[in-house]
Amino acid sequence: MLTVEQNERLTQVGAGTPCGELMRRYWVPFAALSQLDDNPVRKVRLLGEDLVLYRDKSGQLGLIGDRCLHRRVDMQYGIPDECGLRCPYHGWLYDETGECTERPMESTPHGKIGRKLAGYPVKELGGLIFTYMGPLPAPALPQWDLFVWPNAVRQIAFNVLDCNWLQCQENTGDPTHSVWAHGEMFRYVLERDSMLERAQSVNHTIHKRMSWGVGIKELYARPTEYGFDKGVVYSKALGADEDRTDRHSTVMFPFYTQTGRTGSPRSEFQIRVPVDDTHTLHICYQVYAGPPGVEAPKQDNVPWYEPPTLDDKGRPILDYVLAQDAIVWVAQGPVVDRSQELLGRTDIPIVLLRRQLEEQIARVERGEDPMNFFREDAGMLFGSCESPYEGWAAPDWATRKLFLSQGFRKMYHKGFGTDDADRYGPALELVKELHQRVENFELAAQGEGQIEPAK
Repeated sequence: MLTVEQNERLTQVGAGTPCGELMRRYWVPFAALSQLDDNPVRKVRLLGEDLVLYRDKSGQLGLIGDRCLHRRVDMQYGIPDECGLRCPYHGWLYDETGECTERPMESTPHGKIGRKLAGYPVKELGGLIFTYMGPLPAPALPQWDLFVWPNAVRQIAFNVLDCNWLQCQENTGDPTHSVWAHGEMFRYVLERDSMLERAQSVNHTIHKRMSWGVGIKELYARPTEYGFDKGVVYSKALGADEDRTDRHSTVMFPFYTQTGRTGSPRSEFQIRVPVDDTHTLHICYQVYAGPPGVEAPKQDNVPWYEPPTLDDKGRPILDYVLAQDAIVWVAQGPVVDRSQELLGRTDIPIVLLRRQLEEQIARVERGEDPMNFFREDAGMLFGSCESPYEGWAAPDWATRKLFLSQGFRKMYHKGFGTDDADRYGPALELVKELHQRVENFELAAQGEGQIEPAK
């Protein structure tokens, strides 16, 4: 457990707070570029600050304070200009730095006024918009592999959750929660709602997840170059099917988790962005890669969506994995009181996560650069701390009879993928098309049919 003071150091994210200053050393993702297609101006709240994102007529992105200096009008109703955003009330023009560059109808319309709005640099990568809110010069924007991986279909899910960011991120330090949250509870919900027939297929996620609770010998957690690695050690003597070690999802500091290896049929970054002390912007950056020889369908942009969390009667939707995670994070309260918790052996990775977070806060307090703060462009970074998916990315992958070994994660065209937020995604039909191409190519290569690869 933590003391109240320790808990506050790790959870409060406003300017001047220990964790808030740490977060301001990173490029923080907060929107999809495609979200500006319908309206080029959006209200944003990040790290306790109210801001406005815009795209002006020249295509320049800006992120500035949300209140005009003149009469305090909310700039979310601003008018994009050729070079900036104008207040809708009197036309004061602000550039991407927050500087007021023009005041129509004033005696000195172009004179400096000695004040400016907050203005933070923004960049786009892989369809996501990032900002840096810390001291300049800004670091390099990390090229995490899923953002730049070639030959893939992508989509981005956003949800704002009513809880502190650390409750969401600690989920990644909990390899065994799947047994209940995504196994037993999933089964209970399906049975309660007369939908259990959905789980009769051996490929449904609940069967594998419930089996993960059998034969646990111990958990492990160890620091890596970019974050930490963790997993579960199983013992046949304790009931497991064999002695084995199962590696869990990868953590990239400070708020990324990667599920699925890079280049595999389905992989994902889950990004837990602090909105303020009691709200989190949860981002699922989903990537469906094509193997060598199979071309992924083309996308004009990376679409976004908001997976629903409530049904038409206002009840929680609990028959997909992300919604199950979200309900237990929110159920801990706006900011969980960690001084009252009782940890067990399954929480070993959580202890490491908290220790790592405190260590990096202390580095910033000493004036040092924290983990994953890159002064220069480091090229593509493999968040999985491994090479791309072994087998799938090899030129002869189709001869290795990998199809069934991948389970439903490359059979979305056969009705799978309904167990998670993907089912609501606007790119789902493209994913199905990709997976059909994969199956056609594989069957042809294995000599099990004369199906030609899809063009």
